[in-house]
Amino acid sequence: MPYASAADMQSRFGLEELTARTDRNGTGAVDAAVLSRALADADAEIDGYLATRYRLPLPTVPPVLVRVACDIARYRLWEDLASEEVRRRYEDARRMLEALTRGHVSLGLPATLPLEQQPSLSLAAAKSGAAPNFDRDGMAGF
Repeated sequence: MPYASAADMQSRFGLEELTARTDRNGTGAVDAAVLSRALADADAEIDGYLATRYRLPLPTVPPVLVRVACDIARYRLWEDLASEEVRRRYEDARRMLEALTRGHVSLGLPATLPLEQQPSLSLAAAKSGAAPNFDRDGMAGF
């Protein structure tokens, strides 16, 4: 589910910045493919956080996620040249997503996964099973 659109990006950051950050062929216009890729990357990053707490796709996109998606996509467009403001906004967006996954902030949506359906963060599966046998008999043939 797209959290933000090209129009959202333009209204927040302006046509001039979007053109400067996406026009890799010198056409003087926004390269829609480059912008779409940055927005898709932002969507994937957001989904990675939200999937631990919410059933995806969300029924609606809360305005806070539009802002978060725009800030993440903008950061991705700036690549290695991000200003301190762009970097700070990206870090703020990530902190917001972390707060959402921890339950410190809510999207106000009823589609919260029940606790038993939320992915576990434990390593119990990695710890289960018989102890490894690394003696001479257990390693025979290797």
